[in-house]
Amino acid sequence: MIQVATSTSSSKAGNTSSKPKSQAKSAAAPAPSRAEQARAAAESAVDVPVGAVLEASDRVVELVEPFTGRGAARKQLRSYRTQLRRTVRRSERRGAKARHKTTSEARRRQRSVRKVVEDRTSRAQGLVDQVTEQLASLRA
Repeated sequence: MIQVATSTSSSKAGNTSSKPKSQAKSAAAPAPSRAEQARAAAESAVDVPVGAVLEASDRVVELVEPFTGRGAARKQLRSYRTQLRRTVRRSERRGAKARHKTTSEARRRQRSVRKVVEDRTSRAQGLVDQVTEQLASLRA
């Protein structure tokens, strides 16, 4: 690690000007030198890839860990199989429920349409009978 010596003037230490505190603090903090900036950039350039490798390693371990032993692998596969069965059963129940609901709705609409058609047919037949009687009375 590179150490950089910084100097502060004694006039800044006893600063009692009328500047607001936020300006006084920012003015009191010295700007980082080029050496400090270079050191920080170098550290960042090394830290980012190392962190990425560690993240990838953790994820690989998480994926491989359940399959490290034969018993653990069997247990994990059994768990996956159980989850799959549950998902399939849930999907089947949802599909059956939707099918029953749609079928019931279709029957209900069919009954409603059939009733409307029968009512209109009956009314039309009544009108036909009325007109037939009126024609018969006119002919007589």
